[in-house]
This record gives sequence, structure tokens and C-alpha cells, in this order.
Amino acid sequence: MRRALGPVVGVVTALGWIVLGSGLASLLAGALLGWLEFTALGAVLLAALVVSGAFLVGRTAYRVRIELEPRRVVAGDRALGRLVVTGASGRRSSPSRLELPVGAGAAEFEIPALGPGDEHDELFAVPTERRAVIVAGPALSVRGDQLGMLRRTVAWGDAVELFVHPRTARLSPSAAGLTRDLEGATTPTITNDDITFHALRAYEPGDDRRTVHWRTSARTGQLMVRQFEETRRSQLALVLDVDRARCASDDEFELAVSIAASIGVQALRDGTSAALVTESGALRTATPTALLDDTCRLEQRDSPHATLREAARAATRRLAPPSLLVVVGGSGLTVADVRAVRSLFSIDTTTLGLRAALDEPSAVSVVDGLRVATVGSLADLPRLIRRLS
Repeated sequence: MRRALGPVVGVVTALGWIVLGSGLASLLAGALLGWLEFTALGAVLLAALVVSGAFLVGRTAYRVRIELEPRRVVAGDRALGRLVVTGASGRRSSPSRLELPVGAGAAEFEIPALGPGDEHDELFAVPTERRAVIVAGPALSVRGDQLGMLRRTVAWGDAVELFVHPRTARLSPSAAGLTRDLEGATTPTITNDDITFHALRAYEPGDDRRTVHWRTSARTGQLMVRQFEETRRSQLALVLDVDRARCASDDEFELAVSIAASIGVQALRDGTSAALVTESGALRTATPTALLDDTCRLEQRDSPHATLREAARAATRRLAPPSLLVVVGGSGLTVADVRAVRSLFSIDTTTLGLRAALDEPSAVSVVDGLRVATVGSLADLPRLIRRLS
């Protein structure tokens, strides 16, 4: 019954159902009470609904193409769209109305009569004040009465996505340890198997014979093995707190996203392996564009975890051990939260905390060796990162 009646019932709008219900109720009241006025009112309402059905008659065929230029913009930049409608029927179509959903709004266009192959295009502007993924389309041809009781729509064309990237700050290549490190960097940790030679020591049972330094062993009369300085590839882990409870406002959350995106993009440009994770999952970090595209979809949420440490544990469970950990959050992010997240990793991991707080002055504080910066404006981020590094 749903499949059979769906196309028929679906054309009735909320106003149409009100008119239908009022008309039937008026006829019933007129019959029970014997009031001619109720009967007349019911007849007029139902007649109006029947007459509205005549506006649904007719069929048009279009080929619709939606173009957005450019497909990726920074929040606040201008983006334009173009709707191209081509007549696809074998005869001239009648004038019609097209609605184009654009994000949360919709643009309405009057399409003139089009012959076979005739084109008509319309230009429209796309609002890009805030970071988002704005979906334009598919276009809807609308038939219905002027009162809005009945409405029949047909979708044309495919939806097109516009990525509104967050604003980012350009950081120096060496900021916060984000150095170009394609072959690894040596650390003070001593290991028995690596590249950079450190020293010799006496052989112990279980040592790999390939590390024996035979020339020194022959000279001293005792087996000596080589030790090495451990070499690690730089690995940046960005943990972005999206818990609504720790952000004072939407603008503060936008600043936190911009901070995380700025650091992540700079790391990828410098060839550093980076991962940006939230409670919602890990973002793509293959290229800076992929990272910025995924940040467009980030939203605040009510965290199911009691603490940020629990949320970070779940988000970073599959990450490689990082050499640098950066925790980014709103003004509700505390030093204790950053310290708790740091406890999830080894003592060799350098940890930084960045608080997005629009109403506070930008500053850097060091508490028990833990560096935490308060970012009051995105323009202050490069200077604060230089101080942290």
C-alpha cells in the first residue's frame, strides 16, 4: 500500500492535509448539526483541493548540470555556482520553476519554455562564511498550486559538494619540532640494532653476532659488540577535543579546528608523518587537501567518555607511537587534561597543549615541564608555536 499510494499521498503538503481534514470535519459537522454554513465551508475546502490537482498535470524533461567554481574555498572567500538547464524532451516544454537546495537554504529559479536542446543558465552565490561541506543539488522541478496545498517535485542532475576549508595560519617549517625528517632523527636512547654508531661494549650472551666488532675484539682479546643511537622517524599526533562541554562557543570551536588544521597542514608540507584524530575518528592525512576536506565535516558532540584521557585512548589506539603529541581543545582544556593524555604515551614523546580561548590573551605557560599555550587569535599562532619550540 505504501508503494502504491506513496506517489499520490506524497504530493499533499502539510497545508493540504489541514485543508482536507478541515473540509471533511466541516461536512461531518454540517451533517450532524444541520448547519448549512459548515456544509458550505467543507465543500469549498474540498473543491479548492480538487482544483489544485489541475496544477500538477504536465511533464517536463530536462538535463541539469550544476557547476561550482571553485570547488574548495577558505571560509569567507567567494564561491559562485551555475545552473545549466537543457531541454531534453522531443517538444517545447512549458515554463516551470526549479528549486536548487544549497546547504540549509534553497534558491528558486523561473525556467522559461525550452525547445529540444535549448539551454538556460542561472548564476547564484554560495554563502561561505563558516567552515562546512555545502551540498548543492539535485535541482527540483516543482509543479503545484499557488496556495501550496499540492506539490510535485522531480529531481534532476547530481548533487555537488563545495568544501569550505577552515582558516589556517602559515607556520615556519621548524615550528614545534615539525622539521623535515625523511630519514629519521637520532635520539639519546641506546639500542643494539640501528644505523648511527654510539660505542662498544663487552659481549653478553644473547647478543647478535652480526654486531660483533671483530677488529677491536682481536686487539683486546675480548668479544666487543657495537651499540647504536636509536633512530626514529618523526611522527606527529594531533588530538582534537570535540567535546561540546569544553568549548565555550561555536566560534571557539572553529578556532580550535583552525589551530589543528594549521599544524597538520604544515607538518604534511614538511614531509612529517602526521595523524589528526578526534572522538569521531581519524582524518585523512595523505595530502594537505585531503586533511582540510575532512576538517570541513568536523562537528562538536556530546562525548560518551567521562574524561579527555579516555577519549584520547580510544582515538589513538591504532596510532604508531608519536615523537610529538599536540592536544588541541577549547577554553575548557586544562593542564591536567593535557597531562592525562600525555600519560598514554612514552616519556620520550614531547607533548604540547593548545587552548583556543577567544576572550583570553595569548600566552605560553610551563607547568612541571609541560608546555601549554592559550591562543586568543589565529594570527597569534605562529608566534606561540615559535615560543613553544
